[in-house]
Amino acid sequence: MSTPVADTVENALETPDKEQPYAALGLKPDEYDRIREILGRRPTSGELAMYSVMWSEHCSYKSSKIYLRRFGDKVSDEMKTRLMVGMGQNAGVVDVGEGWAVTFKVESHNHPSYIEPFQGAATGVGGIVRDIISMGARPVAVMDQLRFGAIDHTDTARVVHGVVSGISSYGNCLGLPNIGGETVFDSVYQGNPLVNALAVGVMRHEDIKLANATGAGNKVVLFGARTGGDGIGGASILASDTFADGGPTKRPAVQVGDPFAEKVLIECCLELYKGELVEAIQDLGAAGISCATSELAANGGSGMRVDLENVLLRDPSLTPEEILMSESQERMMAIVAPEKLDAFLAVVGKWDVETSVLGEVTGDGRLQIFWHGEKIVDVDPSTVAVDGPVYERPVAYPTWIDALQEDSASALERSDDPDTLRTQFVQLLGSPNLADTSWITNQYDYYVMGNTALSFPDDAGMIRVDEESGLGFAISTDCNGRYCQLDPYAGAQLALAEAYRNVAVTGATPTAVTDCLNFGSPENPEVMWQFGQAVDGLADACFELGVPVTGGNVSFYNQTGDQPIFPTPVVGVLGIIDDVARRIPSGWQDAGENIYLLGTTSIELDGSAWAGTVHGHLGGRPPKVDLAGEKTLAGLLSAARDEMLVSSAHDLSAGGLAQALAEAVMRFGVGARVWLTEIMERDGVDAATALFSESTGRVIVSVPREEDVKFRGLCEGRGYPVLRIGVTDPAADGEQPALEVQGLFTLTASEMRGISKATLPAAFGPVIDEVTA
Repeated sequence: MSTPVADTVENALETPDKEQPYAALGLKPDEYDRIREILGRRPTSGELAMYSVMWSEHCSYKSSKIYLRRFGDKVSDEMKTRLMVGMGQNAGVVDVGEGWAVTFKVESHNHPSYIEPFQGAATGVGGIVRDIISMGARPVAVMDQLRFGAIDHTDTARVVHGVVSGISSYGNCLGLPNIGGETVFDSVYQGNPLVNALAVGVMRHEDIKLANATGAGNKVVLFGARTGGDGIGGASILASDTFADGGPTKRPAVQVGDPFAEKVLIECCLELYKGELVEAIQDLGAAGISCATSELAANGGSGMRVDLENVLLRDPSLTPEEILMSESQERMMAIVAPEKLDAFLAVVGKWDVETSVLGEVTGDGRLQIFWHGEKIVDVDPSTVAVDGPVYERPVAYPTWIDALQEDSASALERSDDPDTLRTQFVQLLGSPNLADTSWITNQYDYYVMGNTALSFPDDAGMIRVDEESGLGFAISTDCNGRYCQLDPYAGAQLALAEAYRNVAVTGATPTAVTDCLNFGSPENPEVMWQFGQAVDGLADACFELGVPVTGGNVSFYNQTGDQPIFPTPVVGVLGIIDDVARRIPSGWQDAGENIYLLGTTSIELDGSAWAGTVHGHLGGRPPKVDLAGEKTLAGLLSAARDEMLVSSAHDLSAGGLAQALAEAVMRFGVGARVWLTEIMERDGVDAATALFSESTGRVIVSVPREEDVKFRGLCEGRGYPVLRIGVTDPAADGEQPALEVQGLFTLTASEMRGISKATLPAAFGPVIDEVTA
């Protein structure tokens, strides 16, 4: 096959007026003009390809940069205490004690997962895991945050089946436990589902690796899978554009994953690190070789010379531009000292990982790429990877939001009739967003590796880091898009508060944050207002809680036609626990214990599951968030763990007290007898509000009777509201364990399970009983 003819730098100088397809590559006319200005000539086709992917919204954050700086502007000494690597690298790193560090990050793979659900979701997992490998860590867990269209829509099953099987196939084949996440169904995500993937890795402090290419003469080495035609233009075109009303049109831009190749790559990288054979490393994700070469060179303040024909190809017909843009999976780029190259090649050879030496680091500050001896790229790498366009997009206060906020759920009928409340309780329990998700989670392996301490359906996942000491971490991700639609500032804070609380109820201490900010088109001024509000809300709340944002992802253009999704800033909180043996489960296991409600209940039903499910209503303002109270509550739970005063703890969020009680009973099949009268009297609320309000800062705990006095004293000493609302109940002879809400209704645990477990299988087919790889 003949070698593709390249557009050289020399040719670019000789043909300044040649028309170039910059618009088809996602570049605006003024961006193209700026590239010409930077270079002092027209770009070569290779340079145009590089700038187009690296200046895309997905890679350059050109519409969000000015907002994301707020995370760096609002940092306290408390937030820096455990932060080892912050924003700007492949993933953040946190010191968890005893010489151990944890790296974690969440990213989006939304558009590919709509077009080709299986591969879109699978490669989302693969990509985030490679970010973790590139920090020097062993990946130890994954999670996923999923938003689908209406559960009964004709297209939803296609997306759900593909996405869930893609996540499970890739994660299970890698041998990584999937320890938590979220699943939400809402028609607003119908044409634009969200597939966010999170990965966590563990390493010793001294093993941290950074993506900085330094040292003239060091070799640039590409290793892993061969480069193919899949994923070309994925970042610049697919992830940085809005779907037309006609639906998906860009199938070739979806990457194809091979989890077994990635598993080998993980072990290969860890052996390379152990042998100290790598000076710097970068995974090849969005923008492929364009990204890896320009970022490594820019981060290291160095130059680089690359011979592109040395790239090993799956498809020999690829042009140089396509090689530069390809997002083929399971590839890494390393900077290797010349004297260590033979040892490096010996390790990759042992693992049978294909490798090619592409070039070397130079000291001239230029990124130069050659194709069979001809120069096709000659750029300052910073202009590609760092100094891309920065937009101050027009911002407009939404024309519709005042009317939406005035339409409060307080006007909806709240019944005190026992039969009506029972019916509403059942409606919520079986609603798609509160129902049992084992149809999804049973497809995941969550105990592989043997270090999972908590997983589905607990409030947070937990992994043991060190077998000797029991040191571990907990992690939870949350976001309520309905709250964010009502008020994006408050909604982002509520997402953080819920994830923070979910970590705290496990007995871990919330320590650090990652986020995945999913929004509509940045070219819509109302979307940019939502985005700015959400970033401000999150930055302010992180500052008040003392938890730093370590990194994350922005995903724009999540809309179909003119209809954006609800703002969905997914927030992940990581917490540290000194011994996972002292973790707190989310359901009670013993009868005869007292059930306490921590926190107070207000009439806060706006945006609630009750308003949406029972009344089909969305309006008003979301619940108030008391961040100082959340911090006090987390400290109280930590102290209760230390003194072993509580045997279970479960946060109250969607569905309120009613849902939390149901889940606590169903968790281990231990019943409960609960009364609402004291909540109603103390807080001045009716029965429906006591059951379904989504007021924040609330947790239910079960306390052994012998610890009752000490637990009450702990709450009073810290000034946190506490109320005994029930007891865990032994089932009488011949009777089943049940949840009895005195004076209102009783449902057995098996009745509740039947209701909760029926919803997803009715839409998508039978539950898989055994995990499959």
